[in-house]
Amino acid sequence: MSANQVNLLKRTFGPAFATLLSRLCGLLRVMLSSRVIGGGDYASAWGLAFMIPNMFRRLLGEGALGQTLLPIVTHTAEKQGMAKMRSDLGTIFAALGLLLGIIVVTVSGLGILIRPFLTARYTILATRLLPILMPYCFFICLVGAAMAVANSRKSFTWPAMGALLLNFFLIGGLALGWFLHVRDIEKLLDALAVLVLISGLLYLVGMALLLRKLQAFPDFSSLKHGFNRAVLGDVWRLVTPGLVGGAALQISFFADRCFAASLGGQAVPALNYTDRIIDLPIGIFAVAFGQVLASEMSQAAAHEDFQRMRSDLFFSLRHVLFITVPMAFFVFGFRKEIQYLLLMGGRFTASDLEETCYATAFMAWGIPFFCAIKLVLPGFYARKKVKIPMMVSIVCCIANIIMNYLLMGPLRQGGLALATVLSAMLNLLVLLWFLRRDGIFIGWSRALLFPIVKIVASAALAWYLAELLLPGACNGRMMAFLRLGIGTTVFGAAYFGINLLLRAGEPAELFAMVRRRARPRR
Repeated sequence: MSANQVNLLKRTFGPAFATLLSRLCGLLRVMLSSRVIGGGDYASAWGLAFMIPNMFRRLLGEGALGQTLLPIVTHTAEKQGMAKMRSDLGTIFAALGLLLGIIVVTVSGLGILIRPFLTARYTILATRLLPILMPYCFFICLVGAAMAVANSRKSFTWPAMGALLLNFFLIGGLALGWFLHVRDIEKLLDALAVLVLISGLLYLVGMALLLRKLQAFPDFSSLKHGFNRAVLGDVWRLVTPGLVGGAALQISFFADRCFAASLGGQAVPALNYTDRIIDLPIGIFAVAFGQVLASEMSQAAAHEDFQRMRSDLFFSLRHVLFITVPMAFFVFGFRKEIQYLLLMGGRFTASDLEETCYATAFMAWGIPFFCAIKLVLPGFYARKKVKIPMMVSIVCCIANIIMNYLLMGPLRQGGLALATVLSAMLNLLVLLWFLRRDGIFIGWSRALLFPIVKIVASAALAWYLAELLLPGACNGRMMAFLRLGIGTTVFGAAYFGINLLLRAGEPAELFAMVRRRARPRR
């Protein structure tokens, strides 16, 4: 394990820990939400309304713009200096703020205009919430761009910590509604929407202070001469393919939820609650690795060090698959226990639980693919080759919509989840093929085959051993807690024990890195 790979793992710890805290708070938020809002029309309305600003966040914040901005900022700082980088950022942030303002006004106005023509209760409520929630899009997209700048300066932990704000505010609002036994859920949703706005504003202020500390705050004084059209042209040229691909992905996600809404009031919440479970390993491992890897690969690409890019990508994929493949087995095997403890109670019924567990049974197997894609994409963005991910994304999104239509009939929301998994699998394989063609990931099929076989076999055996030792069925909260506790202990011990016996490289590398981290400096 090279020194650069040791640093890669070390830098991942900070954002991984921050994301772990955020995801755990997110699970607490889900627990409260299921009890206060339930799994029916109110949950559907909140999910649909919140989906719109989140869609723009994924597209313009942490999505195409964030992924493209990181290599642009890194290359400029490395080759032309920090002053030039800050001047360019002034133009970029000003243009982005103007674009986001137009989006907020337009989408809010459309929500108000279409409301009189809607008939379903949850769609009417969703369009009433939308104008309140949309300004969050303005704040969080600027935050996403600021995070890319902070990551380019090797700051990962504090930007990731800011994601806790949204969870803190929503947990507080939901907890207050729970303890006060609020019965007017519509007014509670209005209050939650306002709390979302406050969290976004505070997050943006925190990121601005961090950029100032990193001496990377945008220099808006350059705007007195007008927008730097050359900079905007470069950004637009690189961002456009990502925006098109990201837009296709969001259209696919929106189609998912529309298909789900046509299945009844329980399908959308079932997929939303499932997403919260699946997001835990994705956020902790893939997002953290992806942030650090994108920064490292952008720096390597700026110096045309493609050997370092190959080494870092392969190393990261091995470690993320080592964690996420067993997570897929674990979430599938213990989905009922996990969701019983998290969701059951209040307005969330046994029927809601069954519908959510059904969707999770299919979605769990996508965890390794969802995570691996986040590591593979920097291999393209770091080299400013953004058209390939765009084309692959469009094809896979079309395939996803077709599979949604074909599978939702026989499998309901399980079919929608399965279509998402299959399209992610296709996306990953095609992206890896292109990296292999470009010489960035030579020999990946042979190099990864044996580690993957070992990981899958040991995860399956660990799950089998855990099932053998578990008592009774998941009937009641205490039994669910007991089964999950025993299952987690046995599964984790068996998985790592089997891999140690097989002399897998990943546990040894992780332990070696921890020992180096714990060793006192002299």
